[in-house]
Amino acid sequence: MIRFRDIFDLLRIALAAMLIAVGFNLFLIPHQLLSGGLSGISMMIGYFTGWNIGLLYFLINLPVLIWGWVVIGRRFVWLSILSVLLTTWFMQLVPDQSLNTDPIIGAVFGGVLIGLGSGISLRTGGSSGGLDIVGSILTRRRDFPLGMLLFALNGAVVLALGLVLGWDPALRSMLSIFIAGKVVDTIHIRHVKVTAFIVTGCRDRMIDRLLKLPRGVTLIKTEGAYSHLPHDMLMTVTTRYELAELRKIVKETDPRAFVNIVETVEVIGEFRKLV
Repeated sequence: MIRFRDIFDLLRIALAAMLIAVGFNLFLIPHQLLSGGLSGISMMIGYFTGWNIGLLYFLINLPVLIWGWVVIGRRFVWLSILSVLLTTWFMQLVPDQSLNTDPIIGAVFGGVLIGLGSGISLRTGGSSGGLDIVGSILTRRRDFPLGMLLFALNGAVVLALGLVLGWDPALRSMLSIFIAGKVVDTIHIRHVKVTAFIVTGCRDRMIDRLLKLPRGVTLIKTEGAYSHLPHDMLMTVTTRYELAELRKIVKETDPRAFVNIVETVEVIGEFRKLV
């Protein structure tokens, strides 16, 4: 059964793909600038061969999408595949002609649009493909702001490609990637943590589903002050990025559960479940 939330998520992925395609075709590609990572490699190949950059973008993303399917989970990868497919399609529709003559302006506005698109995709529970998936895999084991991690990974790729394209377009491309990374951090805020307290009558089922996330869960025995009835309260610390998945688990497992979510200033000790 298709729910309104699923339709809303698909619309958000489509909007994100459109923003990325516009950033590519109207701001980066006309000035022969590169985005980072796999999309940058597809642009590089396209500049020298004349092949369709959108199709190259899809083909180069395929191995990473398969890796994400194995490591992260099916919903994440399905949304990422949809994002890559829609971005490829929109790149066929949006003409690759510049709206401006200054390549620095193209780098700035291209970075903003690509960062918006990538951030929206990540907030929806997917990604725009490429090193977004690599970054999401790595931040499950290390506590980094995702946008800056992607900037480091993408910067290494652009520096390598600068040896071929020249350093002026490479440095402008790095400016675009830096701006895109800052926009992703503003929207995505994966590294901001929250603590969820869940009072539920479906303890075992809830624990079973929560333990499939890469976070630990603590069981606390409680008692209702008014009813004096015993209850089970589960406490888990997660990130705002994973909060949407946690809400989904709670609603599907126990719609009557009482949930209190508070922002966490600092976590001392092991934050992620060892896998």
